[in-house]
Amino acid sequence: MTHAEFVDAWRGARVQVDPKGAAQLLSARLMLPFVLLPALGAAVALALVGHYFYGGALFAAALALRHAVRRSAGGYVLQRALADERFYAEALAAGLITAIPGSPVLPRGGAARRR
Repeated sequence: MTHAEFVDAWRGARVQVDPKGAAQLLSARLMLPFVLLPALGAAVALALVGHYFYGGALFAAALALRHAVRRSAGGYVLQRALADERFYAEALAAGLITAIPGSPVLPRGGAARRR
């Protein structure tokens, strides 16, 4: 499928993004473990020296960052693939993006309207 066909398929709501693969790709591109490990270590260190509130807050913030990145990864991959043809080719080769053949065209809200 070419990039133009992909954009047309997206407009027709016939594109699916692998959420697990997208999360792994975004985590690797952002080097998330290299950010989270020092943050979690600093949170534990703060708790050990008696700053329980700050340590807990930093720990919760690091986990929230991880969750937010994983949650938004599918949308990031889709938007980046729509904008960049080279990234689209990489995502297609990795199996992150698939077109759903024969799916009905839904409005942008995602739910079919009842008549």
